[in-house]
Amino acid sequence: MTEPWDETADVVVVGFGAAGACAAIEAADAGARVLVLDRFLGGGATAISGGVVYAGGGTRQQRSAGVADSPEAMAGYLREEVGDTVSAATLRRFCEQSAGMIDWLSGLGVPFDARLCPYKTSYPTNRHYLYYSGSELSFADPAPRGHRVVARGTSGRVLAARLAAAARGRGVSVHAQTRVERLVTGPDGRVVGAECRTLRGAPGWVRLGHRVLHRWSVKPGLYLPGLGRALHRPVAWLERRYGRPLRVGAGRGVVLGAGGFVFNREMMREHAPDYRGGLRLGTPGDDGSGIRLGVAAGGRTDHLGRVTIWRFLAPPSAMLGGLLVDRDGRRVCDESRYGAAVGEAILRSPGARAWLLLDAAVLAECRRQVWTQTLWFQRWQAFWLLTAGRVTGPTPEAVARRAGVDPTGLTATLATYQAAEPTRTAASVGESAHPALRPAYPAGKPAELVRPLASPPYSLIDVSVRNRTALPAPMLTLGGLRVDEATGQVLGVPGLYAAGRTAVGICSRSYVSGLSLADCVFSGRRAGRSAAIQDRGGLHAHRG
Repeated sequence: MTEPWDETADVVVVGFGAAGACAAIEAADAGARVLVLDRFLGGGATAISGGVVYAGGGTRQQRSAGVADSPEAMAGYLREEVGDTVSAATLRRFCEQSAGMIDWLSGLGVPFDARLCPYKTSYPTNRHYLYYSGSELSFADPAPRGHRVVARGTSGRVLAARLAAAARGRGVSVHAQTRVERLVTGPDGRVVGAECRTLRGAPGWVRLGHRVLHRWSVKPGLYLPGLGRALHRPVAWLERRYGRPLRVGAGRGVVLGAGGFVFNREMMREHAPDYRGGLRLGTPGDDGSGIRLGVAAGGRTDHLGRVTIWRFLAPPSAMLGGLLVDRDGRRVCDESRYGAAVGEAILRSPGARAWLLLDAAVLAECRRQVWTQTLWFQRWQAFWLLTAGRVTGPTPEAVARRAGVDPTGLTATLATYQAAEPTRTAASVGESAHPALRPAYPAGKPAELVRPLASPPYSLIDVSVRNRTALPAPMLTLGGLRVDEATGQVLGVPGLYAAGRTAVGICSRSYVSGLSLADCVFSGRRAGRSAAIQDRGGLHAHRG
């Protein structure tokens, strides 16, 4: 019996961030009628992100900057990050299609630039848009692969806006302020539609209040979770009070691109209890709703315990010349690694505590770099670290006692570090060293980032993951629904596809800047194409 749908489309996309928008664009380009449903106004976590897309293998921007890279070199590095989360064939396909992905985005109006950042940083200033966004310098054949969308400040809003405009320009229908509550399946288990509650048709003041209150809650929700939750309660109330039922039929398939679950406290406690106290990188839409919709339809999940939590030591880049130690004075990890690797190492250290040891020479170098290497949101943190956030002492033993670090352990670690690490004080931080001079992780770090740490007085800076005074540690979830790696179909659920952080993907084991957005584009396009070419009769066969 035919369902009494209120609306129909060939492909229904849930969520209008990067993954959902890319799915909608590809489905429309394949000739499908596409309807996007988004609980809020679109953009999702993409719109508040840094707008960095991880890409390599010889992109136009890399070539313009004189950077040599290949899909093989890119895959070699990413295999260290990805592990066996996806197959070698999928990773190879991701890398081989990477340069073309940037060209595809550029064709949609997403601006990129070849200005290469000359130093190692967590996020470049407005002067640079290509940089080492991961831990590449600690491995063979490094190349900068972080492609930041051109915009002042954080660039995610521009990426989200250009993707949304491209989708609408292709005739994609977008129903904002529409929350999907359940997927509808046919007698054969195929997903054929969705049941929603929508504010379409609600009084104007309701839609305006919903929009404004949600927008106000997003940024406070990042830094002050309690305030964000309080501001968002009226949003949920408006949905319950004024939302009306809406049934949407999907003739070819439904794509879930509704983000992760970092804003779902129950799911975080169940699947990732160790990750608490971090800054939740996302929006209230990252509540696990897409994952839960897929599970209710028969899907399976994986890697839900994988959460990336970041502790960035740079900028300023000279901070990477310090020595990162735990409370026993032992070295935590290679200080030049990407912030997610550093954050994970700190989280696994005794008490999740860590301190960065600097000497007077490195401290002075850091202070000289602050104004030229930071954006406003990085600058206040750098100033705090280099002033109130540190303790000092005339010797390593003295500063260790003041910080609460074991003095004997610290002095022994420092002696080993100074003896083992090559010292190239004339080299600029972030410039590529000859491979023969680059120590292999985890024993060391790139030689050009090493400082002798021999000039008193010494400083220890508390960079513990749970140090909330001025050092929020951003985090996001990486696991999701298991999908067929060739099509993006949720395993065991015909007619249902998933992409981005709703699905297991390229970055579900570990994360470097830009890898999640790149996976959103890669997996979103895959899901949209696959859903569009499905034709099982029904709505597509009968549309006239």
